[in-house]
Amino acid sequence: MRNSYFDLVEQSFYFPQEGFDLRDKYLTFNGISLKYLIDKYGTPFNLIYLPKIGDQIKKARNLFNRAIRNNDYNGRYFYCYCTKCNHFHHVLNEALNHNVNLETSSAFDIDLILNLFKNGKISPSRLIVHNGYKTDDYIQKILLLQKKGFKNSVVILDSQSELSRLLKQAGDKKVKIGLRMSINEEPQSAYYTSRLGIPNTEMLDFFNEHIKDNKRVELIMFHFFVDSGIKDSLYYWGEFQKALKLYVELKKQSPSLHALNLGGGFPIRNHLGFEYDYEYMINEIVKNIKETCENDKVEEPDIFTEFGKYTVGESSAIIFKVLEQKQQNDTELWYIINNSLMNTIPDAWSSHEKFILLPINKWDNEYTRVNIGGISCDHSDYYNSEDLNQEVLLPTYKDEEEEPLYLGFFHTGAYQDSISGYGGIKHCLIPSPAHVIIDRDEKGNFIDYVYRNEQSVTEMFNILGYTE
Repeated sequence: MRNSYFDLVEQSFYFPQEGFDLRDKYLTFNGISLKYLIDKYGTPFNLIYLPKIGDQIKKARNLFNRAIRNNDYNGRYFYCYCTKCNHFHHVLNEALNHNVNLETSSAFDIDLILNLFKNGKISPSRLIVHNGYKTDDYIQKILLLQKKGFKNSVVILDSQSELSRLLKQAGDKKVKIGLRMSINEEPQSAYYTSRLGIPNTEMLDFFNEHIKDNKRVELIMFHFFVDSGIKDSLYYWGEFQKALKLYVELKKQSPSLHALNLGGGFPIRNHLGFEYDYEYMINEIVKNIKETCENDKVEEPDIFTEFGKYTVGESSAIIFKVLEQKQQNDTELWYIINNSLMNTIPDAWSSHEKFILLPINKWDNEYTRVNIGGISCDHSDYYNSEDLNQEVLLPTYKDEEEEPLYLGFFHTGAYQDSISGYGGIKHCLIPSPAHVIIDRDEKGNFIDYVYRNEQSVTEMFNILGYTE
């Protein structure tokens, strides 16, 4: 009977598959030898493969443009990257190399935009969408950005009160705005209506009373975003059609309105059995917008998306070494890794996010069900269920084996460093792992280098105020 870990994966999924293969019995990630990186940098380390970011941008852009051509659609498509998803300079730089527009969420994002502008990474012609709650500081910095020549800066009103506060600071300056529609959440949600946006039942009254005849504002964008993502479900299409209906009603009264922003929500692969028909969903979105606009005899809008997780999620991985295996009872075997899961992949315990988990070596060994534990003292520092199988199956190994078992959590590029606070103070003072960047040169050869070494005790003590 075949019962090696390789047999399990081969019989359960299509393997090899995009991004994952074996070379000399060791796992590779996007063609990168993980054995080489382990030998060179040790563990744990966080790697990011920059070319994957460009691949994702080109994929979405090509599919939207194809759907626009196939449906004889008259609007254009604009790709925005959400800076909050991953703020690292090398990530932003790679995305900007593919001419993306940007989406901001707070006043501090504007500081980042100004830094990019100061260093010649972006020009004032770059289109920037401003989401999130508009504090006075946020509004002030948006207006500063516009003063520096950013004419394509659009303030998305998240509530009705934001307009008066925006106009109070803007003085006699005319500002471009968008309106965000709040969506009704899925039935299993803890609340019924999203706190983000203006209720659709109040949108038209707000427009007629405060925007329609207001010479100080120019409405150019309608925005809606479904929290659970763009899915082929009755719920998503119901909210989508509601948004389209409201867009049409606004468009009939506002000639300047020409953009429909779908927000984000494209899923990424979080297990080897992942299936999602991006081409079908994009085509249905474009087709539905066109049909609705034709039926109501209004001009088709430009389509905007704000992809953060989709842009960077699949570019990254975190590699660990198993320090010890512990059989705690008849049915529970623990693999203890050399860092904290709570610190390195906080989405796993804070929002129960799932990632692709694979061993780097020992694929010829038999497999067993395990729990993975971090080295912190917290009972929540564990990972024990996959999105597809509802259990973690990994190779068995003997303690006397010379080479330890190495594990990788893959497609971790979105939010992990932002939530955990990369380089800050972590639970149990467990340091942030080394950060390794992988790129390709002009000839297509891999380039790897350390962006930052593992966090030192001195760095943590400095933050905490201790002196030697």
